[in-house]
Amino acid sequence: MAMAAGKGTPERPASPSADRVLTVLETLVAAEGGLTLTALAKATDISLATCASVVYTLEQRGYAARRVVGRSHFWRPTMRLYDLGASLVRQGDLAEIAGPHLRMLADELKMPAHAGVLDGASVVYVAKAATSGFIQFDTYPGKVSPFNLTALGRAIAAHLPEADLDPLLSRLTPGTGPKAKRPTARAFRAQLAKVRQAGYAVEDEEEEAEIACVAAPVFNAEGRVVGSIGVTGFSRELVKRRLATAAGLVVGRAGEISAGLGF
Repeated sequence: MAMAAGKGTPERPASPSADRVLTVLETLVAAEGGLTLTALAKATDISLATCASVVYTLEQRGYAARRVVGRSHFWRPTMRLYDLGASLVRQGDLAEIAGPHLRMLADELKMPAHAGVLDGASVVYVAKAATSGFIQFDTYPGKVSPFNLTALGRAIAAHLPEADLDPLLSRLTPGTGPKAKRPTARAFRAQLAKVRQAGYAVEDEEEEAEIACVAAPVFNAEGRVVGSIGVTGFSRELVKRRLATAAGLVVGRAGEISAGLGF
């Protein structure tokens, strides 16, 4: 729920009906195995009748489906949502231009490489170049993560205009990894200053245990940060000389992508 600037009370949505539809849809996406109407109404704090109206409409439009078990109906979202997101991603110049560079990064470092953009207080992964092997990281186009817990998000945030950064500082998400610290606006600003000085951002076991990332910003023709690229690996791999090598390659590829966008 959005918060009014400088206040502790929720901001009233411009369209309560649209807000309820999105709440139902987001709750279905987050649930595993589907939800009954009763469970959905309880999880969203929306009336049973309204939940029923929303899910029946989503079913008619192809965005939800139901599985019948005995007398119970379990609702779940469909892959049509992915189709929408994938179409949006394909429209972005960043994903298209970054693709070959991500592939080269992944091949050079033997780590998956990603491109991300900022969407509110979240980073959305818009492209990925995977690596072969048994171990695969849980990253994919369309994944959403808190901006302050990812190297991708920090690389972007470090170059945002003050007017864009300031509202985000009240939406810092605590990490669950072993090296996570309680987020504060002051500490995060200091962290972003280090990112600007180094030219890249690092996240080390703050979002998830044993996982680290390094990322660099991407700029457009107007000099505005429009996204970032980075690699993900085990924290034991991204240290000292290995980290310096990865950071240098990521910064270099980010510069080439920026040039491709006219920077």
